[in-house]
Amino acid sequence: MPSPTGRLTPRAALLLSLAPLFWAGNALVGRMVHTLISPMTLNFLRWTLAGLLLLPLARWVLRSDSVVWPHWRRYALLGLLGVGCYNSFQYLALQTSSPINVTLVASSTPVFMLAIGVLFFGQRLRKQQLVGAALSVLGVLLVLCRGDISALLQVELVWGDVFVLVATACWAGYSWLISVTKEPASVREDWAAFLLAQIAFGLFWSGSFTATEWLTGQAHVEWGFALVAALVYVAVFPALLAYRCWGLGIQAAGPNIAGFFVNLTPLFAALLSALALGEWPQWYHMAAFGLIVGGIAVSSRASPA
Repeated sequence: MPSPTGRLTPRAALLLSLAPLFWAGNALVGRMVHTLISPMTLNFLRWTLAGLLLLPLARWVLRSDSVVWPHWRRYALLGLLGVGCYNSFQYLALQTSSPINVTLVASSTPVFMLAIGVLFFGQRLRKQQLVGAALSVLGVLLVLCRGDISALLQVELVWGDVFVLVATACWAGYSWLISVTKEPASVREDWAAFLLAQIAFGLFWSGSFTATEWLTGQAHVEWGFALVAALVYVAVFPALLAYRCWGLGIQAAGPNIAGFFVNLTPLFAALLSALALGEWPQWYHMAAFGLIVGGIAVSSRASPA
């Protein structure tokens, strides 16, 4: 794998912009089809299709003699957090919350990563990180109270807001596991194999959640062109292409620069929602976006190069 240059070339900028565009589209599509398919079933079908598309590229990783099986506990946990919980809770959030809200609240991921690093991975806090975290939390609270800070004491969260916070915490834990645990080189250096290994274990968790959804009578599917098109999109673009673009962008520019591009997701979500759903962003969405980006910028200045 080539070493990052630390410079943002036009190609790297394009790759790092495409990933959040696809992720914003994932939130939009999830909202658009929430009446057609239940969230756990949507997540299971999405990753099943993504796994089938990856098979021609990385079938070897599922063989009985694969180097993945001795590390099955690691991939089971990655599959639980990244494929099972994160996406399931995100689609669950979109049942009652808007794509703008979901992606803005999810922009607090660095705050959750900071907390998990301190609690579980022995990281040390710096003053700038605390200031940055406070700004990001303020931005999230601004969205949760719909712009009325005085109403925070009596605010009633919709379930979607709670679910996206749980999803964000799962993604933060997943990101830490990815960053601190070593893979066999043959898997780590092959993006298709690395993702397929996670999907293989993640489908067990996602399938269990889906089975529970059906057994409790909460599941529904209304097949049609719109749903099939949505499944193709969420399997190909936010799952496969976004993962690949993000990996190539990080290789070119480095994680410190790439991290800022995550926060393009709510901006893209606002634009796409306005075009497709007529859900125009409110003033507090813009203010929250500024606070979240500002908080992450301040936090990043405290991080070593």
